[in-house]
Amino acid sequence: MSFGQPEGYDEHARPLPLGRRGRSQALAAAVCLVLGMGLISGAVTGSWLVGDSGAAESGSGFSAAGSLWHNVPVDQLFPPTVAGQGAGPGGADRTWTRIAVAPDSGCEGAFDPLLRKALAPVGCQRLLRATYTDATQSYVTTVGLLFTKADATAMTSLASRFRKERLDRRTDLMPLPYAAKDTAAARFGARQRASWVISVLTDAPVVVYAVSGWADGRTVDDPQAAEDAMASDATTAPAQAGLGHEAQGLADRIERGLRKNVRSATEQPS
Repeated sequence: MSFGQPEGYDEHARPLPLGRRGRSQALAAAVCLVLGMGLISGAVTGSWLVGDSGAAESGSGFSAAGSLWHNVPVDQLFPPTVAGQGAGPGGADRTWTRIAVAPDSGCEGAFDPLLRKALAPVGCQRLLRATYTDATQSYVTTVGLLFTKADATAMTSLASRFRKERLDRRTDLMPLPYAAKDTAAARFGARQRASWVISVLTDAPVVVYAVSGWADGRTVDDPQAAEDAMASDATTAPAQAGLGHEAQGLADRIERGLRKNVRSATEQPS
């Protein structure tokens, strides 16, 4: 599978005082002290080694994640069919079929100006996108993987900002869909966006997002962030249609797949 092709629908812890101890007692105490210091030193050294190893492994995973866009086949990043057990409203199962994969690209023109500005601190290395439809072909969802140029500190900073300022809930920061010609998403434009999710990862230089809408091209006047649309008391049209679940469910599963690919890329042969 190559980028930029539309597809069909069928493809899933005190010592005592020495006092008047005898010479042997003092010697024994000295030996114990030396041994004790040795054990403590060994323990400290061991913890340093473990810490270094863990840091190296973590750094390796972060680095590996940043190169997945050109090292992993598109079918592993965006499977032809994605199973969403319990992903729908009320715990209903979902199945999504990939109908198009956008050409891998930079971020020029891929985001609305305000979202592009919000993501600017981490840069854009590569952007991968794919659009899916549900089993009934009633809904369409574009999921994206923005591979950034940032280190872990910058990703953590951006994630913190998104969380504190609730940037992932702002309707003026919705991601754009990928509307592929000759597919169910052909009419999936900016005005058709109904629900969305944006996840800034801190263990990988990647931003995962998804945006959903109806496949019939209807415009949406009250788009709602997925987390809000999935609330039990949500009454907007996107919420009632389960479009928050569509965006969140698919984004979660694509993110899980990404992490699985990172683990595979950092595995050491036994």
